[in-house]
Amino acid sequence: MKVYVVSLGCPKNLVDTEIMLGRLVQAGWEVVGSPEAADLLLVNTCAFIAPACQEAVDTVLALARHKEADPAKRLAVTGCLVQRYGADLERLLPEADLLIGVHDFPWLPEILNRPGGDGGQRLFNGAAAYDYLAPQARFPATPPYLAYLKIAEGCSHRCTFCTIPKIRGPYRSRPLATLVAEARQLAATGVKELILVAQDTTAYGREWGSQPGLGELLQKLVDISELQWIRLLYSHPAHITEELLKIMASYPQICPYLDLPIQHGHDEMLRRMGRGYGRQLVLDTSRRIREFLPPAALRTSVMVGFPGETESHFEALLELIEEVRFEHLGVFLYYPEEGTAAAGFNPQVPRRLARQRAQRLKALQSGIVKERLKALVGSVQPVLMEGVSPESDYLLTGRLITQAPEIDGQVYITAGMGLVGEIQPVRLTRALPYDLVGEIVEGGG
Repeated sequence: MKVYVVSLGCPKNLVDTEIMLGRLVQAGWEVVGSPEAADLLLVNTCAFIAPACQEAVDTVLALARHKEADPAKRLAVTGCLVQRYGADLERLLPEADLLIGVHDFPWLPEILNRPGGDGGQRLFNGAAAYDYLAPQARFPATPPYLAYLKIAEGCSHRCTFCTIPKIRGPYRSRPLATLVAEARQLAATGVKELILVAQDTTAYGREWGSQPGLGELLQKLVDISELQWIRLLYSHPAHITEELLKIMASYPQICPYLDLPIQHGHDEMLRRMGRGYGRQLVLDTSRRIREFLPPAALRTSVMVGFPGETESHFEALLELIEEVRFEHLGVFLYYPEEGTAAAGFNPQVPRRLARQRAQRLKALQSGIVKERLKALVGSVQPVLMEGVSPESDYLLTGRLITQAPEIDGQVYITAGMGLVGEIQPVRLTRALPYDLVGEIVEGGG
């Protein structure tokens, strides 16, 4: 039997997809690259915000067309959309043969062997919280030199705009020994960049009330010699300690990179969002990072158009971005998500005004990025080679240690022989709006 998969949403969701595929492969399935060749069409969905839900539904309906040509195909929808909307999807998505939630997905092979379709059970979203207590067999959906390690599941923060705690449950750290064993397994397959993910990576171990925490986990991971880059995503601004920064500064394998979603820069907005910190903490944390980890690249995400956001609130956000000067920034429009506290907040910000504010913020960030990238021109930097550019067969692409895959910029290589998955010296020759251009330094000099 053959399976074709589409994985939507964040890297945390991608890990779930890899586990599903790993278990299917263990059960004798083959992963194929086209829906036409598949017996099973699998969509692992995201449902964080309304556009993600719409993308998930559109993807399911697009794959359902392949069932019209071959009714023997089965269509399985898994992940957050199923967990969030449950039985409603049985009515709304009759095209799906199976609907499987975020705690039931590990049993996908067993579910597929149960009766389905005519009169059979379609919805599976009632299992107890799944916690990844043992290393997982995974079928890689990333390039062979890169892997994500999910260090915890769920979230215990209570942001007023967020659906994740209701979908994924409370924060649950995975055992340290399990994570180290899984990281060793990934390194043995050729992984050189390991990216730690969770809803809040800096909350790792906090629910235990004692060690081990994130610092101890990092110190265990740096002992895995094959791992050349270890990167943190999704860190909480209030949980960046001096101890963590000192550990990051002590080991060259740990990327000088921190992803800190601040969401806003005004105290009133942060309070209404339920973020648990204020503007001053963001400023103090960024200064502490620059002090203890001078090479660090800071990434953040912010939300505009949150209910009650005034022009003065937005101006305070602009001022904070100008002061901190994040190397990378994502801007998102607020969506009133069903079941969240903020959905009932007033006054609502007109969508057109929110879009205008987003454009102003992007313009500010563009100037910050342009200045930073120009300062790198002429320097030689280590670059992880990723292969031929999709834009031209005559260009290679790669990333600096301060650039995360998919979400940040990249380096276009115009000269030299690059080996995919290797870290090679590149002389940067030109700055683009969000990317760099360079040439491989032959002989490493």
